[in-house]
Amino acid sequence: MTLEFRVQHDVAPDASPAAAPGRIRRFLDHIAARRAEVRARRTAAELTELADLQRLLTDARAVVEHGWVQHAWFSYVDEGGRTRQASSAAAAEVAGRPLVGACLVGAVVYAAGGPHAVHAQPVQRAVDLVWHALASEEGSAVLWCLAPDVRMARVRDLTRWNDAPGRSSAEVAGLLLTAERVAVHEADRVAARAVPAVRSTAA
Repeated sequence: MTLEFRVQHDVAPDASPAAAPGRIRRFLDHIAARRAEVRARRTAAELTELADLQRLLTDARAVVEHGWVQHAWFSYVDEGGRTRQASSAAAAEVAGRPLVGACLVGAVVYAAGGPHAVHAQPVQRAVDLVWHALASEEGSAVLWCLAPDVRMARVRDLTRWNDAPGRSSAEVAGLLLTAERVAVHEADRVAARAVPAVRSTAA
């Protein structure tokens, strides 16, 4: 009699089979809410990054409009007051010097903070946007590049385009403006992708 009483006492009040669906529903709701929270954070991070990239490209366009060069990354004034050019290998020489001009890729690097930022993610992602503006139809989804060798190939593509005979600074600035629009289109795509998840959570 005592054993029977203790067993009944130790069983949780909501452990009956009838209570199981409610517990499962609460558990599933909790998981769904956590997933929605993760998606919302990821979407917010992507939108913030794209807004930053758009601003970076706007600054790069201002660099080109100030001064543009071919067959070098930067043109700068040295300590003797002479105008010199620096390739990608000698880009560090530009640090702290007055900038005279930059090529397409050099302008992106300079807008991101200078030669020390050449390998930073904002530069790499901005290069992806500029390459997309050059090689893909505007409005199509950006294929972000993760492989270093592929990205280096894209940098070479942009460099050859920049250095082509007859190229003008206006064309380079125009490509950067197109890349800014690519960032806007991509932000719209990210925001639209998040809408179904929000509606599903609300339902």
